[in-house]
Amino acid sequence: MKNILLKSVEIFVLMSIINFVLSVLILYIMKLPGGNFGMHPFLILIECGFVSVVAFITVIIFKKNYHSILRMALLFEIIYVIGLVLSGFNPYGTKDQNILSLLTYLNSLITFFIIYLFNFLYSKIIISKSKKIT
Repeated sequence: MKNILLKSVEIFVLMSIINFVLSVLILYIMKLPGGNFGMHPFLILIECGFVSVVAFITVIIFKKNYHSILRMALLFEIIYVIGLVLSGFNPYGTKDQNILSLLTYLNSLITFFIIYLFNFLYSKIIISKSKKIT
């Protein structure tokens, strides 16, 4: 049980950090003014913190269903996207807000893809090491 809980905390923290870094990167690339959009990455980090807590409680309650890293990452992404929709990130604002909202949703998909890629590479490494041993 400790291993599942530890994995879930690692995944949720890693996904929160990746979302934060990608949102900072988007602001840097788009050169948006700091007054209007400067707090955006920190709001994303706060939302990821809330999502991590909710997802961790869900993993604790349903610990038999969350043995896979991808299931935990998918749980995080579903709760994160629902949180974005409820917090008002919609692609129908002004031009800058429209692009920023779309890129925020895209960050979510990129984050899930990065976790999927890490999981895929890790499983390939483990399988290749187990074949060398036997």
